[in-house]
Amino acid sequence: MLNVPNVIYYKVKKGQTLGGIAAHFSCPERLIVQENGLKEEVFEGQVLKLPQARANLYTARAGDEKTLLSGTESAYNEKNGVHPPYPGQKIYL
Repeated sequence: MLNVPNVIYYKVKKGQTLGGIAAHFSCPERLIVQENGLKEEVFEGQVLKLPQARANLYTARAGDEKTLLSGTESAYNEKNGVHPPYPGQKIYL
C-alpha cells in the first residue's frame, strides 16, 4: 500500500463509475483501486477509501520520467506506485 497521508471515505451513488469518482476527487484511478483492493467496477452503496495526497495532480505527457516529475524515483514511487508514467495518466508531483 502507498504511503498517502490523508484518506477520506466516500459512499458510491447509483450510476457512478470508478473513473467518474476519480475525476471528481482529482485522484488517479489506480490509487483508488490499490487502496481498496478492487477487482471489478464499483457498485452503489460501496464505501471507498479515497487517498488524498498533499501534492499537485499532473497529467503525464510523452517523454515524462519519474525523476523529472518528482525529483527522485523513490519520491515518485511513494506517491504514485512503481509503474512508469504514460501519456494521459494522472500522477501526483
